[in-house]
Amino acid sequence: MTLLAAATNESLADLSNKLVYASMAVYMLAFFAHITEWVFGGRSKVGRTAAALTPAAAAASGPAVQVRTQGGGTAVLDKPKVVTRSASGVRDVPDGPGAAGGTEKGDLYGRIAVSLTVLGFLIEASGVVSRALSVERAPWGNMYEFNLTFSTVAVGAYLALLALKKNVRWLGLILVTSVLLDLGIATTWLYTASDQLVPALHSYWLWIHVSTAIFCGAVFYIGAAGAVLYLFRDSYESHLEAGKTPGRFRTSVLERMPSAATLDKFSYRINAAVFPLWTFTIVAGAIWAGDAWGRYWGWDPKEVWSFVTWVAYACYLHARATAGWKGRKAAYLALFAFACWIWNYYGVNILLSGKHSYAGV
Repeated sequence: MTLLAAATNESLADLSNKLVYASMAVYMLAFFAHITEWVFGGRSKVGRTAAALTPAAAAASGPAVQVRTQGGGTAVLDKPKVVTRSASGVRDVPDGPGAAGGTEKGDLYGRIAVSLTVLGFLIEASGVVSRALSVERAPWGNMYEFNLTFSTVAVGAYLALLALKKNVRWLGLILVTSVLLDLGIATTWLYTASDQLVPALHSYWLWIHVSTAIFCGAVFYIGAAGAVLYLFRDSYESHLEAGKTPGRFRTSVLERMPSAATLDKFSYRINAAVFPLWTFTIVAGAIWAGDAWGRYWGWDPKEVWSFVTWVAYACYLHARATAGWKGRKAAYLALFAFACWIWNYYGVNILLSGKHSYAGV
């Protein structure tokens, strides 16, 4: 029975590897489909963003005060149109039509891209489950397994937002590209054969603490992607507002994105929603440390950088809620916080030694 179980586990591990590579192939097809959506998406509707920002729009609409003549030669002055904005420094700009550009052809390619992303997600999730069955434990005992689950959860969160009718298809190309990079790193440099955990990790807290850490990281990534796109879109809108003409490629891409205000709000809401769970992750880790090592906190490098990440996101949320720190300053702080999370995962695990080092890569 032992030999049979070992053979079964080895077969499941081999199946998991094949499923991971299969998912990479499908994600590659999704990548090309997203590219096609951006390339062939119509551009007939995207001029509305520039029209809302450039001084040329005002000139095209005529002078601020219109003079017309009524019967009998009486001159009448019409009141100028006044544009009001919701807050100081906030542009009244509509969202772009998306990568498809509002055309049927572009939308078709976008739907194909999403369908392929769903298929890639299902295959990769099956690979994660196969890995769990092969090792008979939670499938995140090392960095290879963590990477697989991280990318799976990130794609799952993106698809969940789409299912909730949220306008996030613009994130598809960036997400699929990142997932391919993540899986490439996992299979090339981080691969670890199926094995059992050290005794300290045999705890139900592995399911609680590490699963929430993976989920938080995946959602923080989506928030960081929104912050990066906000910076590009805000710069684009500033150029138009100043009467400058951005390059053709920059215009073609950025004018189809959501407005800077929308991206700023999206990033803030994503990070704010997951921050309480990150707090719980740190608390759960401390409780697990008390059970495994006899102390709740020991300033281990992983513990330190988890706390630094928590402080960075807390500062971001506080700053974002303060009027003077909205916009670019808050976006930079959000990206710094996510950089702390990335360093806590890759840098601390690979370059620093501590009690968390026994899991290897």
